Amino acid sequence: MMIRLLRMARWVRHPPSKARVRLVFWVLAVCLALAATERFVGWPEALTPSKPWGLRN
Repeated sequence: MMIRLLRMARWVRHPPSKARVRLVFWVLAVCLALAATERFVGWPEALTPSKPWGLRN
């Protein structure tokens, strides 16, 4: 808990640049878009790894 408070205090004293904030939001948006696509459309069969021939379950 104390480390979180120290990080928060550092962010208040030295906030990230606007470019860094935009980058974080873009990465978050891309991740959410990929997750939503996978959830509602499904995962493509071509990207699913297959089991090697020698292994059995």
